[in-house]
Amino acid sequence: MSGLAEDLRFRGLIHQMTDPSLEGRLGSERLTAYIGFDPTADSLHVGHLLQVCTLRRLQLAGHQPIALAGGGTGFIGDPGGKSEERSLLSAELLRSNLSGIQSQLERFLDFAPGAGDSQARLMNNADWLADMTLFEFLRDVGKHFTVNQMVAKDSVRSRLERDGQGISFTEFSYMLLQAYDFLQLFDQCQCTLQLGGSDQWGNITMGIDLIRKVRHAEAWGLTTPLVLKADGTKFGKTETGTVWLDPNRTSPYQLYQFFVRSEDAVVGTYLRYFTFLSHEEILALEGTTAEHPERRVAPRELARQVCTMVHGEQETERAERAAAALFGGDLAELDERSLLDVFAEAPSTEIPRSRLDAGGLALVDLVAETGAGSKSQARAIIGQGGAYLNNHRETDVARTLTADDLVAGRYLVVRRGKKDYHLVRFV
Repeated sequence: MSGLAEDLRFRGLIHQMTDPSLEGRLGSERLTAYIGFDPTADSLHVGHLLQVCTLRRLQLAGHQPIALAGGGTGFIGDPGGKSEERSLLSAELLRSNLSGIQSQLERFLDFAPGAGDSQARLMNNADWLADMTLFEFLRDVGKHFTVNQMVAKDSVRSRLERDGQGISFTEFSYMLLQAYDFLQLFDQCQCTLQLGGSDQWGNITMGIDLIRKVRHAEAWGLTTPLVLKADGTKFGKTETGTVWLDPNRTSPYQLYQFFVRSEDAVVGTYLRYFTFLSHEEILALEGTTAEHPERRVAPRELARQVCTMVHGEQETERAERAAAALFGGDLAELDERSLLDVFAEAPSTEIPRSRLDAGGLALVDLVAETGAGSKSQARAIIGQGGAYLNNHRETDVARTLTADDLVAGRYLVVRRGKKDYHLVRFV
């Protein structure tokens, strides 16, 4: 436990604490702490990754982490950070989402009995919320808070101040349900610490107040900063959408690319947030970035560390090979999955495989059909050295292509200039 608070400070992970004494307790007592994850999808995304890593840091320091799946609160939806009412989930979809999230959490936390007093626990707040009656909720929870107190919370006030918006009683009650979660975990597991992003501050303090009022006991809260990109926009979003931890939603290569593209202004912060590298290793990488930003050493190490943590070493090595092939390497070395990952966003064309037979397909025809426009323009591009096939420059306007040129048995990658890629599938 020694040094945990110092490590959290170094990494910039302490945004708010309900009591300054918590720093000392993190180093001298074994605490049980929890973070809630509402199952709004069947996968966590990189926006959740900071909280998952924080739970893991506590476990490695000797504390007991609880990952609380919101099987109950998931029916309601947290209004925090939302400008409009959430869509309510069906029971069937909620169960499916919970299953996906649980399997992911098990990759980060040690739930085995061998972890001893630090053994992670996975709990579901539906166990105590699903059978709770309205009368019990009003009597045991609602009476301890005033409407004035609830309206003052940022998550509610921001919605009330927005013209034409407002907030339903359903979402208005969310903070009371989360407060009751903290009380239940306090009673069942002696949990005295709740963690979350800074947007959870109001919900966390409500739980602390409820424990103090009904159990006359002390509990604490700690929030981490919200993670933003260099331009101040929300972390975890790309032009094509959310970056998921499920490899079927976001491939390991795409996850690797998301982090390897991190800008110099934020890469040091992300190394602190999302890796378990030592302080010395992080400072050395920051120094290299400052002196030689063109080498991109820190973003590559960040991508390697995160991808390995989420998907394992084998998938990370596959992603690195794919990235190397894209930037000047031999595409012929890639398997089909890696090739499709690399060129997932590139335009593509399907061509009958029969065109490779009987003398082969003329390179001029292929370049013309994949964006050059005409055969004369294609000849000019090839003759001037601007045409590439599978990353190899082609200058022979008489070149013909056969099945021997295919990558993974059925693909060709045509490039014009530096970045104009086109994937050709032979069917």
